Amino acid sequence: MTFTSLIIFAAVYFVAVATPGPGVAALVARVLGQGLEGVAQTFAGVFVAIKFAGAAYLLYLAWRMATAPLALAYAPPPASRGWRAFLTSLSLTLGNPKVMVFFLSIMPLVVDVRTLTLPALLEIGAVCGVVIFLTLALYALAANRARAFLSSTRAMKFVHRAAGGLMAGAAVAVAAR
Repeated sequence: MTFTSLIIFAAVYFVAVATPGPGVAALVARVLGQGLEGVAQTFAGVFVAIKFAGAAYLLYLAWRMATAPLALAYAPPPASRGWRAFLTSLSLTLGNPKVMVFFLSIMPLVVDVRTLTLPALLEIGAVCGVVIFLTLALYALAANRARAFLSSTRAMKFVHRAAGGLMAGAAVAVAAR
């Protein structure tokens, strides 16, 4: 396997690892398979009622979020360790349908699987390990930064008010459409 092929594989695999999961896939599949136009025309009145009910609920949530008391005391659950943590992570990874979609449909477009040799498989395995590690490490670092940021009272007050403002804006936008 050439270095260029390995880089292309790593880039495509990164995109597969970093993209949203099954919820987005189900939504896209439903829209592609059935379309939205017929459903929207049939249930137009119901959708309008749902729209205004959703806007009212968003306004309620916005008010609750903006005026919520700040609670910074949070005790995280105990972390799993050892084999339990490994098996939990492995089952989560293997149960992810993105893995199947990638290796069954996308990977054969990038790598000629009929001509793979043992060294090429080992290279691909190493690239997969590095890509998964780096991608998840970036997510973990970002979450850790967010946790550190959100541990201050001032930041939490800002987040609550900003989220409330965004929800109120979304409610107005929903009702106006």
